[in-house]
Amino acid sequence: MTAGGSTGDGGSAGVGPGAGVGRHGHHPGYWPSPWPVECGGNRRQKAATGRLDAAAGTARVVTRANGRWNVMVIEREPGQWYLGGTMAAFTGPPPFGWVERIDPDTLEPLASSPELPCGEHVWCGAILAHANGSVHSVNGSYLHRLDPGDLDIVAERRLPVDRSHNGLLALADGTLITKDLRLEGQGGTTVTRLDPDTLELVGEPLVLPEGSMGRIAADVAVDPASGGPIEHVYVPGTEQLWRLVVTADGLEVDDWRPRYRRAGDDSGLSWDACLSAGACWIMDDGDVPSVRRIHHVEPNGRFDEPPGRSLSWRQPAPWYGPQRLLRLSLADPTDVRSIEPFGTAGGGIIAPPVHVPEREIAVAWDSINGGLAGVDTAGDELAVRWQLDVRPSMQPVVYPESGELVINDLTESGSDDLVVVDVTSGELLDRVATGSRIGNGMFLTADGAGGVFYCSTLTVARISWT
Repeated sequence: MTAGGSTGDGGSAGVGPGAGVGRHGHHPGYWPSPWPVECGGNRRQKAATGRLDAAAGTARVVTRANGRWNVMVIEREPGQWYLGGTMAAFTGPPPFGWVERIDPDTLEPLASSPELPCGEHVWCGAILAHANGSVHSVNGSYLHRLDPGDLDIVAERRLPVDRSHNGLLALADGTLITKDLRLEGQGGTTVTRLDPDTLELVGEPLVLPEGSMGRIAADVAVDPASGGPIEHVYVPGTEQLWRLVVTADGLEVDDWRPRYRRAGDDSGLSWDACLSAGACWIMDDGDVPSVRRIHHVEPNGRFDEPPGRSLSWRQPAPWYGPQRLLRLSLADPTDVRSIEPFGTAGGGIIAPPVHVPEREIAVAWDSINGGLAGVDTAGDELAVRWQLDVRPSMQPVVYPESGELVINDLTESGSDDLVVVDVTSGELLDRVATGSRIGNGMFLTADGAGGVFYCSTLTVARISWT
């Protein structure tokens, strides 16, 4: 197998099937939208076009408390927004997945899907707006294809593995790819590729030798052997990062397998990867006690008695190691650089980092101990440029043009605020209360009009700066 690297942040225009998969360009697997999938695209760079100019504006907040586990918002047609999630039903009646088409001004539903079976697993799935016009939803052990208007079920598929699945992406040929979530010692993760119309399997599911907790990322690269395009899927394992090659009828394991955890490391597992500037960026220390508890029961997240505070991510980490940010070269799997931005023992996170290539800055944080850091990535070695005393936990949005990063800060008073930070200097530009008192690892989405959608347990909000 080839060990070719990513084509970088300029996209893969002109290299075949992946043409047009640029940073802000149209990916052929999705409906032509600026934000048709989580993180804004398969590289998970979380980058939005334009700028907020939050420091010069006034924030307006619309909050809807719906009592559900809100996971993400995506856009299909301009102004056509979908909210997807599950139920925080850790005990009691069975949980289910759901999708709503929402009014972006009021956040109230304009259409709602039926209750979507999830195999009774309680975990955050994903939705996307596909090039075939449908909205797809993965939740628990089920995948659904929904009509974009009334959100009726067009097709339903029970996935090959009866566990929670996290992450759902469209590849360059339009096929869908997802995987189950397994922690250390729970066997190998199964990666499944499906037809977007029928939801039938494309090739046999691929079982990796390791479990995997983080969501998958993907990109189209130039194959150094042929000079043509090659599509890769990146899967964070329990010790290594795995790269899969997309073939016409299946998936194959590449020989690029950098190791981010070694014997003797007192650290935790990686969440998702961010592909940027020829590297794969991850943070370790993600399988915090609450994540372990949810995924060590079956169905995942279902308990005989209310779990209470045992599902809080604020519990002490089960390891001593500080939080690490790692850069893994896409061209050389032996080139792995890491930094401990805070140096505080027992670090922990429930969301992945972001790299901003235009600013040569990576942003990392420690949710358990608190702290947000900008890491200079211009040289061979990583170096902390700034630190900020906030406690983030979720998937941010970044505006490369203005250098603004939007992320949450769960305050000591219990308010989950949004903060806007200058990624170059670390200056706190603005702080806005969302109306939510639960911070988790869910997704922010750029609304394309000077604001962001915020998703958390029990609450969804939209914050706009004018």
